[in-house]
Amino acid sequence: MANPYINLYMNNPTAGKADGTAISTDDTETSPLSVTLDATKNEFKILTVAIRTEEGYKTAGDTTITFDGDSKAKWFISDVENGTFKDSLTITDSITTKNKLFYVKVISTSDEKPSNDKSVNIKVSTKIEAL
Repeated sequence: MANPYINLYMNNPTAGKADGTAISTDDTETSPLSVTLDATKNEFKILTVAIRTEEGYKTAGDTTITFDGDSKAKWFISDVENGTFKDSLTITDSITTKNKLFYVKVISTSDEKPSNDKSVNIKVSTKIEAL
């Protein structure tokens, strides 16, 4: 189920375009952002994600993206692929119907047991206004 105002997109979204696959919302897990990691290698992967509003809307003020869930300490975010990854990202530019890219880094550690962890959610906090 998509949000009627703003959504996240995966599968190689392009900056400034309106492409990518919508990431599921409301814990439906029909199209989740997911990654497979080998914990024995303390592996990590960086995923490209886009955020954009639906037609007829834009953000007003800052947009903050964070993580919530049991293993959120292994999820990090940056506005550039080779940047400093932190536990939250604040976008000060207005977000419109064109993709604004950001990058999610997910890590594994050798003390993990094999699992299919579905505990982490991406949280977007912003104000939406109609055009």
